[in-house]
Amino acid sequence: MSVDEFRESTGGQPPRGLSGALLGLWHDSRGDWAAAHEAAQADGSADGAWVHAYLHRKEGDLPNSGYWYRRAGRSIPTCGIEAEWAQIAGELLAGGQHGEAAR
Repeated sequence: MSVDEFRESTGGQPPRGLSGALLGLWHDSRGDWAAAHEAAQADGSADGAWVHAYLHRKEGDLPNSGYWYRRAGRSIPTCGIEAEWAQIAGELLAGGQHGEAAR
């Protein structure tokens, strides 16, 4: 699934088999920050921490986002929020079936 296809899948139910991190991005693209945060927080992987960091950066909680970027092993980005969403989605979608990390 491409990033554009993923972004456009925001009607109805989420695509099947999404990781918690991708589910968080899916909810975020629908404007449901609370559901996005819940999905990212429930995903104990580095990918979940990355989405969690993005969400706190988006809400303006930079100290909290910094913590989650460190947990994800990522630097705080200098790009805009929309560009970061696309970067995360692209990397997670490329990582395997619906964003499951390649092992």
